[in-house]
Amino acid sequence: MSKYEFDSIVIGGGAAGLTASGICANFGAKTMMIEADKLGGDCTWTGCVPSKVLLKAGKVAQQMRSASKYGLIDQEVEIDFNKVIKHVQGVIDDVYEDADRPEIYEDMGIEVVHGRASFLDAHTIEIESEGGEKRIVTSRYFFIAAGARAMVPPIEGIEKVNYLTNEGLFDIQELPKELVIIGAGAIGTEMSQAFTNLGSTVKVIDMAPRIMMNDDAEVVDILFKELQEQGVQYHLNALVKSISEEGDSVSVHIESEGQVKTISGDKLLMATGRRPNIENLGLDNAEVEFTKKGITVDDSCRTNVSHIYAIGDITGRYQFTHMSEHMAKVATTRALLKVPMKLDKKHVTWATYTSPEVAHLGASQKQLDEQSISYEVYKFPYSKIDRAITEGETTGLIKIFAKKWSGKILGATVVGAHAGEMISEYAVAMKNGVSLRNIADTIHPYPSWGLGARRAADQWYIRNQSTSSVKWIQRIFRYKGSIPDYSDPDRIV
Repeated sequence: MSKYEFDSIVIGGGAAGLTASGICANFGAKTMMIEADKLGGDCTWTGCVPSKVLLKAGKVAQQMRSASKYGLIDQEVEIDFNKVIKHVQGVIDDVYEDADRPEIYEDMGIEVVHGRASFLDAHTIEIESEGGEKRIVTSRYFFIAAGARAMVPPIEGIEKVNYLTNEGLFDIQELPKELVIIGAGAIGTEMSQAFTNLGSTVKVIDMAPRIMMNDDAEVVDILFKELQEQGVQYHLNALVKSISEEGDSVSVHIESEGQVKTISGDKLLMATGRRPNIENLGLDNAEVEFTKKGITVDDSCRTNVSHIYAIGDITGRYQFTHMSEHMAKVATTRALLKVPMKLDKKHVTWATYTSPEVAHLGASQKQLDEQSISYEVYKFPYSKIDRAITEGETTGLIKIFAKKWSGKILGATVVGAHAGEMISEYAVAMKNGVSLRNIADTIHPYPSWGLGARRAADQWYIRNQSTSSVKWIQRIFRYKGSIPDYSDPDRIV
């Protein structure tokens, strides 16, 4: 008999915690899941779900304004922002009821506890409820999935200003007339488009020379131009010196190209990154190592204490819901089944759900160059995808990095409609050793978006043809046609 009350305790009920708890219970482990707030975490309440609903509302509004693009009549859109936010909250509630509410996990045999957990020692935690009641429990294994929160840098004057982060953005009741966003990463970029399409004047500030610095520069430039055309105003290469507020106006004072400027609006959104929730967990009592970036883990998500694992945003390693779920699978399988699973770092995907979307898989072109790995770049424009033409979504590019002779995929990046789905096909292929040749030889339905993935793979065949090889074919079979010009490396068929 185990000397511990539980086989596994999961601290946190976000994407990582929910996944870990479900897997533990599925393995037959007596499991407790502890959540300080509401199950579902940031993804359900303040992240992925509400942001995508808001993006969709903005996209519909923009499509109505530009209906003539589809042979219809342009419509001036009247935005009732209060109704939009109610719709956002309604979708959040639907997702929660369908996937996150406690009863779902209690039916699996998991004890769901509302409270804050902190370690007393490496096998013991104390849980304090909102009412102040305390409970001490022990467990054989622990999975720390306490997540992260919005990080706001120590800018002069910030403490005197009413600002928003993603944690309060979806509770506002009035549409900002002028929204200032500090941060041009994925969150800042998605929200800049959503609010622009809903009718706000949006001004984005970032110290970087371009938006979304973690994505391919060529691909991001396509999105950047689209956002500028839609009305987003940018102040890049800008250092934020201070922030002030007067009445209903907030002012961000920046220095850019040697000039001092003031960017003003009635709302300020801080989209400046995330900070792990490592405080008040009693990690020192359990002798778990951590830094300000998060809990330190190995590639199996195990901490320096062999029976304690950390998963999701609290590790600081990845900030994606799908990677939190992946980490949970790796950690629970490693701990409970002793199967030596490791994080699949070679096939990490991510997507930004703007219009057009931007998605990425595997190694970037910069990483391949830095590692001196030989590769070929295969490109295919959305303007040659028939489905994109029929739907008026021709802005986009598929860009694949692969080995020349084998067609082995090393990485890919896509900008365009449904890029997140497009990258998924390449992810399955790359994970399972399916080459560009294999994709090119696979029948895809016409006219589908997925056919664009196949046509991009077709370019491997095109690039591996040569004038000399075609001349040999002509001689062998006595063909009389003209020989295409294979000298242009950017030739697309």
